[in-house]
Amino acid sequence: MSSSERLKKLNINLPAAPDPVGAYVAFKKTGKLIFISGQLPIDEKGKPIKGKIGKELSLEDGQKAAKFCAINILAQAKKAVDGDLDKIKKCIKITGFVNSTDDFIDQPKVINPASELLSSVFGDGGKHARAAVSTNSLPLGVAVEIDAIFEIF
Repeated sequence: MSSSERLKKLNINLPAAPDPVGAYVAFKKTGKLIFISGQLPIDEKGKPIKGKIGKELSLEDGQKAAKFCAINILAQAKKAVDGDLDKIKKCIKITGFVNSTDDFIDQPKVINPASELLSSVFGDGGKHARAAVSTNSLPLGVAVEIDAIFEIF
């Protein structure tokens, strides 16, 4: 099954890839790699999920935010491959940044839904290396930011 078919089966409609909000590009291709800049948790209504996990937000809120980051990563990846996600061979690595309190220790659990979504879309090619890092603040006050590296055919 292709990644496009898997997305349909998961009932996920990718949004338009968001434009960068600073002096950088949303993705960079070099050789057979695509580097996707950090994507924020923008929901289906176009609103960012803001807050600190362990304070205003729960683990489940953070997981929802991570899934939206992964959806936006997929939107950027699709744009990078001229609209054809099937040109992506595999996800190499993601790095998840979690806006959390000092005593919150479940950053990997927050990022899991993003990893699971990528594996669901790309099958074995979606299994990747990963880091899940706590931070005291993220752009726009969002809960999570995730970047990614993909290999293309």
